[in-house]
Amino acid sequence: MPIRSASRARDAVQHSARLDRLFQALADASRRQMIDRLSAGPASVSELAQPLEMALPSVVKHLAVLESGGIVLSEKRGRVRTYRIAPDALALIEGWIAERKARYQSQFDALERYLASQPDEDEA
Repeated sequence: MPIRSASRARDAVQHSARLDRLFQALADASRRQMIDRLSAGPASVSELAQPLEMALPSVVKHLAVLESGGIVLSEKRGRVRTYRIAPDALALIEGWIAERKARYQSQFDALERYLASQPDEDEA
């Protein structure tokens, strides 16, 4: 296998693994609620835990999933850890969806052209 093909295959596997982590991170309602809160600005663990009525260790586990998925970033100042949305957090998912949408749209466009080229049943 040429080096370029091996490199592309490795990149595809890494891309797929990253997408899996992103979708896994978004699969939980509590994590999506945390993302909604963080879209308004940075927040501490306790600020994120309060509306969820969830124990801090559980919130930390959810935040670890979001961080490993590349959706949030954290910073520790003293004893307080603050989380914020990563700048291009959902760009990979947006690209993945856009690729599929373009593919399906071209198939629908081809179907529409085909149907338009067919004579109406009333005319036959």
